Amino acid sequence: MSGAKKILITGATGQVGGLLLSYLLGHDSVEVVAGARSPEKAASLGVPMVYLDLDKPQSMLPAFTGVDRIFLMTGYTVDMLRQSKDVVDIAKKAGVEQIVHLGACGDDDTHVGHYGWHQFIERYISSSGIPFYTHLRPDMFMQNLLGYGGESFVKEGVIHQYIGDARLSWVDCEDVAAAAAAALLDPEKHHAQTYRMGYEAKSYNEIAELMTQLFGRPFRYQTHPAEEFFKNVIEAGGEPAYMKCVYECYRDFSTGKLKGDEVQTNFLSIAGKQPRTLANFIKANERAFRY
Repeated sequence: MSGAKKILITGATGQVGGLLLSYLLGHDSVEVVAGARSPEKAASLGVPMVYLDLDKPQSMLPAFTGVDRIFLMTGYTVDMLRQSKDVVDIAKKAGVEQIVHLGACGDDDTHVGHYGWHQFIERYISSSGIPFYTHLRPDMFMQNLLGYGGESFVKEGVIHQYIGDARLSWVDCEDVAAAAAAALLDPEKHHAQTYRMGYEAKSYNEIAELMTQLFGRPFRYQTHPAEEFFKNVIEAGGEPAYMKCVYECYRDFSTGKLKGDEVQTNFLSIAGKQPRTLANFIKANERAFRY
């Protein structure tokens, strides 16, 4: 593809990264490569793979050489701070022209730890001299209804969660991928934009009512202490520093100290379509919820 811009996708074997590939493939204006530690995991993606380990900065310059644009996402560990700084520093040396960063929700004055960590990364990218950048701040992933940290949240008609009666703003990972693709395909249009992404506000009680309507069987929500989430996710292998932030977030949602129900109206202008509804997502994943 002569003249095509090369896009490197980090996290290509993950949820958003994998969906992003499907949005980019077929565009003759770009050439897509996956950055991955494991050739075996990346073998089924259908795109070329380059070795990239975010814990090994020496792997970055070879991976970034010849790359024009990077989609940057990191794992759920405090190491995201160091990893992201290395990516930005070495991407600049390699002549990368754009970074699209997948961050987390939250206002600029957030007190939530991991939201703030992503905002440090945003500011580092913005001040780095990389010519084009876009920041994505998704709210609660609809996919979290399917489980999180190795734990299934909907069992035999009961939704188990840890945030009391709080209402959250929801977004489908597929819509996050669509926004990332839009930014990567048109860097100038989306340059210096920070997109908060949450398009439908519902509590878990409201989601249980919705499932009851959609499936014709009773669903209910049972809240648990946030401390229980922290214990379970650590036992499942979650990284303590990051998961402590998630625990504190859940705790503050459940007490009303933290609000998360702000609804955005930007998706049509970003991606050219309407965002997915919770009802549509739940129906599409019927097998995971029915009992």
